[in-house]
Amino acid sequence: MIRVIGLMSGTSLDGVDAAAIETDGVAVGAAGPVTTIPFPPGLRARARAILDRAGSLAADDPDLLAVERELTQLHVAAVRALDWPAELIGFHGQTILHRPDVHRSWQIGDAGLLAAETGVPVVHDFRSADLAAGGEGAPLVPVFHQALARGLEQPLAVLNIGGVANVSLIGASGELLACDVGPGNALLDDWAMRHTGLPCDRDGAMARAGRVDERVLERLMDDPFFDRPAPKSLDRLSFHRAMDLLAGLSPVDGAATLAAFTVRAVAGLRLPFRPCRWLVCGGGRHNPVLMDGLRDALGAVVEPVEAVGWQGDALEAQCFGFLAARTVRGLPLSFPGTTGVGRPVSGGRLEWRGLPAAAMQGVERLRRR
Repeated sequence: MIRVIGLMSGTSLDGVDAAAIETDGVAVGAAGPVTTIPFPPGLRARARAILDRAGSLAADDPDLLAVERELTQLHVAAVRALDWPAELIGFHGQTILHRPDVHRSWQIGDAGLLAAETGVPVVHDFRSADLAAGGEGAPLVPVFHQALARGLEQPLAVLNIGGVANVSLIGASGELLACDVGPGNALLDDWAMRHTGLPCDRDGAMARAGRVDERVLERLMDDPFFDRPAPKSLDRLSFHRAMDLLAGLSPVDGAATLAAFTVRAVAGLRLPFRPCRWLVCGGGRHNPVLMDGLRDALGAVVEPVEAVGWQGDALEAQCFGFLAARTVRGLPLSFPGTTGVGRPVSGGRLEWRGLPAAAMQGVERLRRR
């Protein structure tokens, strides 16, 4: 195993997560330090504006390049804050556009700058190979969830409620299935920002104080996405028309309806088997309205991942450290049951230009396995 730092900046636009693990891309060894560096408010606002324009942006747009550089420097700061002797970095970057229907997923972030500033080889661009092979490009976390879940009772569901919600289904016989489920926190975060100036509905306070508008909820659930078979994936803005449907609702009723939308999308999944347990990661596990709603709707054990000793706030960052190691070894990141790709596909690109050969010692050890 080698020492890897994984970096994740999710669609919630709340900050950069950095997590250290030891891994060979198959097993997960000791976990190291973790940290989160929040987005400065100005960067968050400019990054959010980039999301709204991403479909029409050129790669050399000055605003885009400025945000990309600042985001990369925030990732550099996260690596330095860990103060951990990494041999490899997994750098997801910031997704600004996800359009699998046109085989495009766009993550910004300068891997060359990150490698140069940290002195550590960087694996990036995790999604392109899957998209080129006909996959959805997401979700990529299932193979990591499966590695972590060895020894746990199965069948098991791991539900990530980030900006978008996705689920990994791990069968008792080794099956691995996954898909994006529906809205996670993104809509609720945007609603809270619009009505309170806060970046999220902290502790579900707004949603708990409101009443669900069933008529609006039914219209939200009428989206054609929910009729598509899995595997399938979403962009952060896929359900942005929800804001128009919520017009006229009070701030608390709108929050309650959006929380119910996230829960209803999960409960409406057509599952090939019934999980004995649901483990929840991502920021949504901190929202008691979502967690209580999931327990009621699923009629199953629903727990935060900390119940089995996983680090919920670090999980996605750890995942991209794990996937970086798999990239170096040429192991698949995605599978027919997780992204709809026709065959298991590896991915990611290694950046180490300008670094001394000694910086590649850990990478070469992995390659020789």
